[in-house]
Amino acid sequence: MSNTVDSAITTATVKDAQDVFKDIGRSVIFAVLAFRRQDRDAELAAVRETFGRLPALVNSMNIRAAGSGLRTTIGLSNAAWDYLFPGADKPRELETFRGVTGDKNSMPSSDGDLFLHLRADNEAVIYELMDQVRGFLGDSVTVVDETHGFRYFEGRAIIGFIDGTEAPAVKEAAGYAIVGDEDPGFVGGSYAFAQKWLHDMDQWKSLSTQTQERMVGRQKFSDIELSDDHKDEHTHNNASKVEIDGDEKKIVRMNVPFSNPAEQRSGTYFIGYARHWTVTRTMLTQMVERSDALLSFSTLLSGQVFFVPSWSLLDRMAQGEF
Repeated sequence: MSNTVDSAITTATVKDAQDVFKDIGRSVIFAVLAFRRQDRDAELAAVRETFGRLPALVNSMNIRAAGSGLRTTIGLSNAAWDYLFPGADKPRELETFRGVTGDKNSMPSSDGDLFLHLRADNEAVIYELMDQVRGFLGDSVTVVDETHGFRYFEGRAIIGFIDGTEAPAVKEAAGYAIVGDEDPGFVGGSYAFAQKWLHDMDQWKSLSTQTQERMVGRQKFSDIELSDDHKDEHTHNNASKVEIDGDEKKIVRMNVPFSNPAEQRSGTYFIGYARHWTVTRTMLTQMVERSDALLSFSTLLSGQVFFVPSWSLLDRMAQGEF
């Protein structure tokens, strides 16, 4: 398993990939939808129409709201794949996330067939696009979860630390986020893991800055990584670091804040895009097994993996060629 950029990740492949790179935007919508499973033919027809129309919808929004920074991702779960395309080839690593359980902590799995991740600098843009997509899907789906996120000060997570310092730089991200020729039928795709965290912010705010820094593994203001003697296996950036045969494996990850502040309900929507789902799965397992410090004040509400097809594969699906 390689994460190197030169492993058949060509310029054409990157261009064909959906927006699976780090770009949080100022306004974000995450949506997980489920098929009603009452009329497969009708539901498949709705999906094909949506997939077929999506490029034009995105192009239209980029004309109507030029410079808005619109980024669009849509993917399918393993359950959706089996339902819509029974007997068809599947991405090599696509499976249903069953959750992770440890001695002290756990990560739940959740239902979902379709996953959408829309972000832009203007909330009206993502509202309009989501409204259009939802219109084409119609009664074929129900809503499992819809979460609206936002860019916090300086691009920080809602707990006040800079987000994604260890994420690959943009020029290197393709090799970590996009499937290459190791899975020839699904080149240009990506494995998206979506997970919703609810934080006890009163508990977090009661901690000293020094304690918070030891939990995260970085200085809060400067974002400088702490030395090893100030960290242990529970420190977040140790618990989530994946090494295989001495080689660190990365994913493209974003921690997007969401909040209903009057209700004192705030959290993080974690989205990770990966060339190899096994890397993300290993990271999640380690976080539970090592009792990641961030789990101590958080309740995890959801978790599932989705495969994000390339634009050309979406078109094949829309045309009934898949």
